[in-house]
Amino acid sequence: MPDPKKVLAVVQKAADLSRRTPGRVGSVVRAFADEVMVVGDLHGNLRAFKWVLAEAALDQNPGRHLVLQELVHEINKNQDDRPDLSHRLVDVVCALKCQYPDRVHVILGNHELSELTGRVIGKDGRTLNERFREGIERSYGDAAEAMYGGYLKFFAAMPIAVRTPNRVFICHTIPDGDWLDGLDLSILDADVWPPEAMKRRGTVYAMTWGRDESDETVDRFAAMVDADLFVTGHQPCDEGFRQANHRQLIIDGTEPHPTYCRFPARTPIGVEDLVKSVKVMGLEPIA
Repeated sequence: MPDPKKVLAVVQKAADLSRRTPGRVGSVVRAFADEVMVVGDLHGNLRAFKWVLAEAALDQNPGRHLVLQELVHEINKNQDDRPDLSHRLVDVVCALKCQYPDRVHVILGNHELSELTGRVIGKDGRTLNERFREGIERSYGDAAEAMYGGYLKFFAAMPIAVRTPNRVFICHTIPDGDWLDGLDLSILDADVWPPEAMKRRGTVYAMTWGRDESDETVDRFAAMVDADLFVTGHQPCDEGFRQANHRQLIIDGTEPHPTYCRFPARTPIGVEDLVKSVKVMGLEPIA
């Protein structure tokens, strides 16, 4: 068993560093990067994370930033007789955040939000939240409660979005169109989210649970957040990625086709450039 005191110290340090990330204002990080690499939802996928880490080569590319999302709740193991061990991914990502505090950003997803709010997510007759707690208990025993508290601190410290100089807005998903009129975007300027922002139709909820891909909605939201393009996750993609509309690329980090995109952050680009920047694990870059 890993030493829970040492792991907890790393998780808590990562939470503090997340709040103090250079360029962060409220819940949005302005990534002053030359290049940004965005990974799809990982859901505990350590194999994909190791591949991404090698591909990112952060030690050799000081101008590159790495954006990760949706670390928790294994959904691709098909082994319901074992607990969810996705906390192991949280542990190593926290260590990476501590190593590269200025250049590693972990944005909030709906599964982390579900842990913060107690909103149950079910699959195949079991709650993912329950399996997540079981995994922590198996790994950390008597220290499980303290570890879970540390994870919640890290989740609460995650930014909602990352913004690049060339007007790409990286968030977990686009809010549904019928929620936009009531969306309080001042929440993006806040360091701590009020409970109502995390409830259904609240801003934090909308930006982690929405599924609207219509041109009208993405255009309206782009104007609201002053962006031109979006890179999001949240939705499974059979081929690992999908161009949802004329502004939005969706990428997926789960099996069988974990995916990332890597694009210049300072020069003007279009959605076609985002699509061309996609790489799928085991496949050649998109032509």
